[in-house]
Amino acid sequence: MSGYLHQFRWRRHKNRAELDVKIHALLDSLFQKFGETNQKELISDRFFDLIQKLHDTNGEKVVILIDEYDKPILDNITNLDAAREIREGLKNFYSVIKDSDAHVTFSLLTGVSKFSKVSLFSGLNNLQDITLDSRYATLCGYTQHDLQTIFADQLRGVDLTQLKRWYNGYCFVGEAVYNPFDILLYLDRREFKNYWFETGTPTFLIDLLAKKQFPIPRLESMASDDSLMNSFDLDCIEIENLMFQTGYLTIKEVRHLACEMVYILVYPNLEVKKSLTDRLLNYFSGAPSEKSIGKVNLFEALNEGNIDRLKDVFQAFFASIPHDWYRKNELSGYEGYYASIFYCYFTALGLDVVAEDTTNKGKVDMRVTLDHRIFIFEFKVVELTPAGKPLVQLKKKRYHEKYAPPGNEIFLVGIEFSKTDRNIVSYEYEKIA
Repeated sequence: MSGYLHQFRWRRHKNRAELDVKIHALLDSLFQKFGETNQKELISDRFFDLIQKLHDTNGEKVVILIDEYDKPILDNITNLDAAREIREGLKNFYSVIKDSDAHVTFSLLTGVSKFSKVSLFSGLNNLQDITLDSRYATLCGYTQHDLQTIFADQLRGVDLTQLKRWYNGYCFVGEAVYNPFDILLYLDRREFKNYWFETGTPTFLIDLLAKKQFPIPRLESMASDDSLMNSFDLDCIEIENLMFQTGYLTIKEVRHLACEMVYILVYPNLEVKKSLTDRLLNYFSGAPSEKSIGKVNLFEALNEGNIDRLKDVFQAFFASIPHDWYRKNELSGYEGYYASIFYCYFTALGLDVVAEDTTNKGKVDMRVTLDHRIFIFEFKVVELTPAGKPLVQLKKKRYHEKYAPPGNEIFLVGIEFSKTDRNIVSYEYEKIA
């Protein structure tokens, strides 16, 4: 097939005026390739003329591929007025694809988020969303078969179990896939690192989690229905929707209820879980310089089974948070804050951590496993739940019975925080086995 290919990437634009200037410049360069100019004022008119010109010149209909269709909006997601302006500009631009139907044989738009058709694609109502279509579930990643056949000669000596734990796990209602970016860089460097996560900083996501005072341990397992999975709008941003669409959570299972489907969302792999919680820990503590020291001491305390040292690590960490940070933030005032610090610390180490683990007696706040040692935590904030000691609750509920196979050392740890003192005020533990 004869054809004509031109590629450009979106850059960061602070407002619609900057974006319009860029699009006009790109259209100018395309028309110049035909030795022509197009002086029409509206971008939509010029884009339509370009598509028609390509069809007429080549005698074949045009294929339109748009990657990161939402990037100009997401680049300004913390400035909603600018984001809305840019959204309206892109809406006019993308509507031309529908108007040019007679000249277009195929269009594919990809991006991080899925904006509702009303908000961005009201003029492009012939799109077919394939995000959760099982026929295309492996379109954007490497399957296990892909990995072990295409890259077979490069996998000698590679720990495939660790490779899967770090980079597999993305699921779009079908077979789970590996992140291609991670795999290619790992095979080049042979180091387990957070390659994909380092390509972007989820600042807006972290700000939103903080603004909503979201208990971070809940990210272990969340539920979302079709209405949340199928739309995204600047005026109503839901945590579940955003976490899935940006790749920080993925689908573990789909539960079919009477009249709808519910999607259970979890972290896709160790890279995302470890990296995101490490970044959150920086944000929630205001003391990133103390974090690295604390992580070393924390791991040593767990490895030794030294529960008293564990208390010292966290008390020192909370004490290191600058007073000015508390003055500027309201995070320390909500119940989930302190448990979130513990959770982020453990998961940032890459440990086996489960939050709100279900037993036949109820839910455990947090369970951490390191080799044969299991640590079961219950948290309380004294100003919010003054009655009842967390260790007493752990023993009364007998949560440890779920983890009682021979050879395990089990520690029950009850911790009380004070949002007034901004630290641990009661710390009790008991070794079960």
